[in-house]
Amino acid sequence: GQRASNIEEGTDLVVYTAAIHEDNPELAAAKAAGIPTLTRAELLGQIMDNYSDSVAIAGTHGKTTTTSMVSQIFLDARMDPTISVGGILDAIGGNIRVGKSNLFVTEACEYTNSFLNFRPKYCLILNIEEDHMDFFKDLADVQHSFREFALRTPEDGCVVANAEDANTMEALRGVPRRIITFGLTDKADVYAENIQFVGANSSFDIMYKGRKFTDVTLHVPGMHNVKNALAATAASICLGIRPNAVKYGLAGFNGAGRRFEFKGKYNGADVYDDYAHHPGELKALLDTVETLNYKRSIVVFQPHTYTRTKAFLTQFAQALSHADHIVLADIYAARETDTLGISSQTLQAEIEKLGKPCYYFPTFEEIEKFLLKKCMHGDLLITMGAGDVVNIGEKLLGR
Repeated sequence: GQRASNIEEGTDLVVYTAAIHEDNPELAAAKAAGIPTLTRAELLGQIMDNYSDSVAIAGTHGKTTTTSMVSQIFLDARMDPTISVGGILDAIGGNIRVGKSNLFVTEACEYTNSFLNFRPKYCLILNIEEDHMDFFKDLADVQHSFREFALRTPEDGCVVANAEDANTMEALRGVPRRIITFGLTDKADVYAENIQFVGANSSFDIMYKGRKFTDVTLHVPGMHNVKNALAATAASICLGIRPNAVKYGLAGFNGAGRRFEFKGKYNGADVYDDYAHHPGELKALLDTVETLNYKRSIVVFQPHTYTRTKAFLTQFAQALSHADHIVLADIYAARETDTLGISSQTLQAEIEKLGKPCYYFPTFEEIEKFLLKKCMHGDLLITMGAGDVVNIGEKLLGR
């Protein structure tokens, strides 16, 4: 538990995350005792400074998957990187790897401007959308932070940017750094040709400035993952990694934990889980699901924070309406308390306005009972959200 008594005599440093408030008993006790404190981002930035070649991956969504792809490529290239990733990566048996080279790879989160504690030599910006509106004032404020993040790269560094994301390119306009872009067309420096999808796999040629760099087979579904792979390739080009390491690194990538992660089968239905908690992520995921030829898609969504649910209520409803059956759990409050008068029932009403049936249950047990009767052979069941909604699918599989 979070208790002041946990801060024992002899503690040298207390590190806390963005989810911890000033009135947290451990943090308050540390400050009262005069013990130095750092945010997690400040500590990570200090660690990063020890590495001459540091790579930080930022963006509203896609960070964990792209960081994992970059890591897989660097491992295949035998570069012995130090890695900090926001999900479980099978290749390193967790989310942290300590290497012995000068190469450091990490995710970079914009919430509370955490990534402005980083000074990477190479930074990736996957996309910029409105999010974390409990902290940022508006989209322009978000763009300003990403611009500042890019400017933290040294003059001999490089920025990798999504050529097809207008918000990203606007934020980077006039930034005096080398910029390599990625995208699906030849408007970008790194782009894809001959894209083919077969089931959950895709294959395509990766082009760099008009010439074929390598060909790739991906074992994770969706066009969004093609773009993530192009971003990872652009980062690899910045570091001079050979094409074969990119080819085989991406071929060996089978996804990160809680990113369209196959969990097992229940009553003939395939059960997946995903961390998606922003409308853009939900849309990309459900667009992918539609290509997989399941008889029905059943989505169990747990909204994440009251502020995000209120800010994107219409967008959430539109994205979720692409599923055949929608089930809502209560909002996962995370760092917030309900002062906005928003609930999952508010979202349910918004979905039903679109003519789509939607179910809401206040407890996980009730959701599990509903799914016990609902799931059948040929269905895809996916639990979605950044909270503990994953437990629902795991409970079903445990039966």
